[in-house]
Amino acid sequence: MQVLLPEGWPRPRGYANGVAVTGRQVFVAGMVGWDGQYQFQTDDLVGQVRQSLENIVAVLAEAKATPEHIVRMTWFITSKPEYLAAGKEIGQVFREVIGNYNIPMTAVEVSALIEDRAKVEIEVTAVVPE
Repeated sequence: MQVLLPEGWPRPRGYANGVAVTGRQVFVAGMVGWDGQYQFQTDDLVGQVRQSLENIVAVLAEAKATPEHIVRMTWFITSKPEYLAAGKEIGQVFREVIGNYNIPMTAVEVSALIEDRAKVEIEVTAVVPE
């Protein structure tokens, strides 16, 4: 994976501006913070982030992919203030579940998600080298 950082640009904190990769593409639908039985165990944002990321890891494993293969991540969150307030805890959970990888990420605040209790939905694209 080649991390793309234009000359003179400061390194972004917690993500990459872009990456270049080749291989088999894996697309993971938006994962919310419920368990494998579609039950929410918490209404806490950080807890839902952890579960969403663990769900992503489980789906990736079905394609024989791991978090290091993630090349794109999009977060949909229902409360920007809540997300920003929990930033350190979310970062810690991210490092525990996904690791410290250079992933291009986008975060978007939305008015609601389809699942009423969901506070976050995360989708990813991964590329597994051939």
